[in-house]
Amino acid sequence: MAYTESTSPAIEVVGLHKRYGDHVVLAGLDLRVLPGEVYALLGPNGAGKSTLIRILTTLARADGGHVRVAGHDVAADPMGVRRAISVTGQSTAVDELLTGREHLLMVGRLAGLGRAEAAARAEELLAQFDLRDAADRRAGSYSGGMARRLDLASSLVVVPQVLFLDEPTTGLDTRTRQTLWNRIHALAAGGTTIMLTTQYLEEADALADRIGVLDGGRLVAEGTAAALKSRVGEDVLVLDVQDPAQADTAAALLGATRTGSALHVPTDGSARHVRGVLDTLAVHGVHDVRVRVHAPSLDDVFLALTGTPAATDLVEEVPA
Repeated sequence: MAYTESTSPAIEVVGLHKRYGDHVVLAGLDLRVLPGEVYALLGPNGAGKSTLIRILTTLARADGGHVRVAGHDVAADPMGVRRAISVTGQSTAVDELLTGREHLLMVGRLAGLGRAEAAARAEELLAQFDLRDAADRRAGSYSGGMARRLDLASSLVVVPQVLFLDEPTTGLDTRTRQTLWNRIHALAAGGTTIMLTTQYLEEADALADRIGVLDGGRLVAEGTAAALKSRVGEDVLVLDVQDPAQADTAAALLGATRTGSALHVPTDGSARHVRGVLDTLAVHGVHDVRVRVHAPSLDDVFLALTGTPAATDLVEEVPA
């Protein structure tokens, strides 16, 4: 999707500050998300992701800065923001005394849908999220994954201008995760702006138009997945030399860096380059070699920018 500087943002954050006691959570954050964009926010535990979502959705107050969502000032017009957004938080929020169908009907009616429209929408979402067989059971009897699916369905009863998804697919099975991914693509194509935080880097890679990396309360990098990966480095040809005695010879021939028996050689990934490297080794008697191409991943980006392995990007604790 192409944007211009004149495009009015769906989410605009300028100089946002937030602290809890002596702990600074957000330190002058600037952020701009445009209409119809899927924006993924990554960051290690405690980076400020969930705090930012809480401020954007009017659940917490900022200590400084200016925030607008769907054209509404979050501090001055919180009700305007709430009418324009939908939110799925880290914790599942369903009424355990209601059945799945009753829960979706209630959400639809509260959102202003007529009785027939709310009922039709509930049936549609029950089917989409594979909850038809459990539609008339109380939500309190649902498994964790089923309750999460009902929570996600509730956030989509009425299509919002801006949808916030905070760790939306944690604990979901592969099929349900793919269902949600497909729904996110469809919503964005229809003009809904989506901001999501996720601990699954492949999810950000698959969904996001742009990715922001938050660390220490600041945005340390932002761009497309491809642009962020290019910052880490180029593709690398990894050669596993099976005969340890030949590894030094191979490294010297190719000018490669070496880790044990593995040699690392910059490459453009083309078959011609790979063939040339193998031919050079073969001429000098190095034949038993296993080859793979390693392209920079979002895991590499995450580690390079935050100094933290992506596996530690767990649920962020928000002070009470």
